[in-house]
Amino acid sequence: MTSDFLTWQELRDIRPSEFEEAADAWHRVSESSAADRQTVTRAMSMKLVETQESEAARKAVSRLHRLSRNYEYLSTECGLVRTALNGLSVELAEAQRKLRQSLDDAAALGVTVNTDGSVTYPSAVIGSGAGEKRASGGTAQGSSRVPGELPGTGEYGKPPQIVPHDPQDGRFRGDLELNPHARAAQDIADRIARAVRSAAEVDARYAKTLGRLKAPSGLEVTEPMLADMRQDVSKVRVAAMRYLAEAMPKGADPAHNQKWWEGLDEEQRREYLDTAPELIGMLDGIPAVVRDEANRSYLPILMEEVERRGDDPGMLEGLRKIEERLLEPSKVPMYLLGISDEGNGRAIISFGNPDTSRNVSAYVPGMDTKLNGDFAGGTVKRALDTAIGAQRYNKSTASIVWLGYDAPQHVEVRTTANAERGAPAYNRFMEGIAVTNQHEDPHVTAIGHSYGSLTVGTAAKQSGGIPGVDDIILVGSPGVGVDRAADLGVPSSRVYVGAADNDFVTNMPKFPQAIASFDNSNENYFGTDPASREFGAQRFAVDDGPHPFGGDFTAAHSQYFTPEKDKVSADNIARIVSGEYGIKTERHR
Repeated sequence: MTSDFLTWQELRDIRPSEFEEAADAWHRVSESSAADRQTVTRAMSMKLVETQESEAARKAVSRLHRLSRNYEYLSTECGLVRTALNGLSVELAEAQRKLRQSLDDAAALGVTVNTDGSVTYPSAVIGSGAGEKRASGGTAQGSSRVPGELPGTGEYGKPPQIVPHDPQDGRFRGDLELNPHARAAQDIADRIARAVRSAAEVDARYAKTLGRLKAPSGLEVTEPMLADMRQDVSKVRVAAMRYLAEAMPKGADPAHNQKWWEGLDEEQRREYLDTAPELIGMLDGIPAVVRDEANRSYLPILMEEVERRGDDPGMLEGLRKIEERLLEPSKVPMYLLGISDEGNGRAIISFGNPDTSRNVSAYVPGMDTKLNGDFAGGTVKRALDTAIGAQRYNKSTASIVWLGYDAPQHVEVRTTANAERGAPAYNRFMEGIAVTNQHEDPHVTAIGHSYGSLTVGTAAKQSGGIPGVDDIILVGSPGVGVDRAADLGVPSSRVYVGAADNDFVTNMPKFPQAIASFDNSNENYFGTDPASREFGAQRFAVDDGPHPFGGDFTAAHSQYFTPEKDKVSADNIARIVSGEYGIKTERHR
């Protein structure tokens, strides 16, 4: 058996380690370029921006930015070559392993593998005495098609057609039913052919990918070259995705994810970051700085995909605004811990590093939240406002907005289904925070706003509660699915509720125009009113806000985090998140 690409002898003699050695060399160039880029960006450009305001300084920064892009391009392209070579090595090694196993089996059985891949088997004596019979030997011609493929199908680049397998298909000579060597020889010949076919397909796939990684001449990296670089990333990702994905833990908890990541060497980590960032950007248990780098790399790729589809302009606007936020200066460092177009969109953003901060909060937004312009503007700003406020009391504080589920849209708000689906994902994320945080006993706060408070409450009801959480804040809540604060997995004194008197969501039973069927004033849409004495939480002071029927219907419901509109509430939230406490309280309902 021979292939247009490869013979079985060539596959047997391939040395995958040589591809790995070449990949290591490309990796060294990639890493060196990445380090040089960091030096240019952080040690040189930022220093000039911080200390100089002259025209000459601005021109110097512009030139340094161009140099930084050159290093980025070189680092990325060399990293792609590295990943492609490593992928080629891994996949060829697997095909080679199968071939060598077939050759070993042939030697053990005493059959001969011919230069064309066919397998010759000897004659055999069948029976004994008067019934003795000699079955002739023969040669089995291998077929690379898998059992059940039609003859002539399943060749390189063509999907097979599956039909019931007929072992009597005339592919070999000799006495099939009599000679015990015949079937074994045919099996070996077929396995050799499939191994060679597999290797040929791998070789062609990676040859095509590597052939596309070409840089135009010149010293300046232009915008079209950067766009071409992103296309190169996409091409290599397609070629290498299978081998990278198969090496990852499947359905593992955050602790196992962390152990897997820590077990990779630097070159292996760079392959995921440079080539398949979406595989690790949302992986709980991975360090925040790693997730941030992965998601920043994936963001432009995701924007291109969403723009190409053209089916969700709102999501595209949200992604673009997030990118703008990442590029502009921020009072608190911003970390992109997750980004995806799953469902209505996923986005997890932290202001402050949740791994190094002593205090960490994770806020779950509610009804009508989706990955769009409003989320990237107002919803994200709530987390930033909380971080700024909390850091006035304790600098070691990170504030996260977690859109890791599909919040209900419009009529979906009437059911608990979204909260029930979102709660396990929130708990898994919080478990990841507990795993990666570097403090022995970090102070963690879960925050739920509007329907998000039901998601937090549902997460708290799961076995073990919300991992690592010390305090729970519920604002603008329609109920959390439990009747007592003590049922949320923390002491009732560590459950804090903000409920504006003019917030229609927290007063739904008290507005007969909205819901006329409630006759218990302490019963909210999803259980006991969290602001009531019966619920048993601490109620902190908030501004009443505008009346819902006197102007902006949602104003009082939307201002809890915003110091410009509700300074008292925003400060109380900041005090709890920072561990400062000393909040201002008000009477229960």
